[in-house]
Amino acid sequence: MDTRFPFVDWFRNSSPYINAHRGRTFVILIEGEAMARGRGEQLIQDLALLHTLGVRLVVVFGIRPQVEQALSEAGIVPQRHNGRWVADEAIMTCVERVAAEQRLWLEARLSLGLPNTPLHGVELTVVSGNLVMAKPLGVRDGIDYDHSGEVRRVRVSAVQGLLDRGSLVLLPPLGFSSTGEVFDLDAAEVAQHAAMALAADKLILLGEAAGLYDENGAMQRQLTPDEAEPLLSHAAPGSEPARHIAAACAAARNGVARTHLLSWHDHDALLGELFTRDGVGTMITRHRYEQLRPAQLNDIGGLLELLEPLERRGMLVPRSRERLEHEIDDYLVIERDGMVIGCAALHRFDEAAMGELACVAIHVDYRGGARGTLLLSGIERRARRLGLEALFVLTTHTAHWFVEHGFRSGGIEELPPLRRDTYNHARKSKILIKPLV
Repeated sequence: MDTRFPFVDWFRNSSPYINAHRGRTFVILIEGEAMARGRGEQLIQDLALLHTLGVRLVVVFGIRPQVEQALSEAGIVPQRHNGRWVADEAIMTCVERVAAEQRLWLEARLSLGLPNTPLHGVELTVVSGNLVMAKPLGVRDGIDYDHSGEVRRVRVSAVQGLLDRGSLVLLPPLGFSSTGEVFDLDAAEVAQHAAMALAADKLILLGEAAGLYDENGAMQRQLTPDEAEPLLSHAAPGSEPARHIAAACAAARNGVARTHLLSWHDHDALLGELFTRDGVGTMITRHRYEQLRPAQLNDIGGLLELLEPLERRGMLVPRSRERLEHEIDDYLVIERDGMVIGCAALHRFDEAAMGELACVAIHVDYRGGARGTLLLSGIERRARRLGLEALFVLTTHTAHWFVEHGFRSGGIEELPPLRRDTYNHARKSKILIKPLV
């Protein structure tokens, strides 16, 4: 009997990411609500696993709900302005106490190594300290924010030294000044500045929402800062969405390769985002994670792998490696995180001012979106730049799709002479033509 273990297939598929993440620096923000709602234990296990796999971790933790509870119990009603409270002496006493309690709890849980626990055999050295320097917000709109502050700088060399020694660096939402004062900081801002100062490979923000959504409620898997920033207008000042979007966009514009917005409600979010190709949340990156671009010679292997199943089913004419190498400049590809998931070619027939749209293919796991339309649009733009007046396509399976995209039925006599002479009558491919002028 052949017993299948789905975990084994997942583990095999995750191996490229295990290798890619080893030695990389991740800054991870865990909002205080996650701890308040009992998600701390699971997240700590995931952090320990990342550490074991060689990821260099800087963990920032929030304390807002815990501080709010402490203030309520003390009968203190904080003054708020633009989403920040005015941290006077009474409030700072609560902030400092809660931050110390949360830090000690995290350090204790990260030290857990008893048998039959997920951290058994894992030795984690957790270090915190005066690693974030701060300055006061001062007086704004006539409001003196007292001990509410903002990040002045992160002590990069100190943090890098700790990471180099294999430590996990823990940063509370507190900052210190050269005058010996302590300031209450926004945890998302601390995470943002730490990621930028360290030129981190990833900034991961774990909050309430699973990611960012468009006006129709559809999850946005990937956005650039310019695409994400308009969403700030829909978020209340100081709210978690506003703080996370602002931090993610600033980090993406200032050297952080990728920022991920995930929900701590999802037990699989952190590992699912890091060890699967498609992830589970929203990624904000300055450069597109999935992009349409001209093909290169080092795409040949990916093209062969993409085309082989379609050639086997008779949907495409087989193409050898040598032919692909010779025609590589004709191809556009859609690349997703280093994998070729789509392609199309434009073969020119300048004497007839026509181009053949050929080899349109989308990976089976990525069909159903608009990638075919994206490829067609890219080929049409290229054809127009080259002065071509029409496109034609020969197809045996997908004639309806091309008709829906502006092609009409044509006859063999309308093909360029060279293509007419090489038409394979045995395949009986349908001829479709689209004017470009």
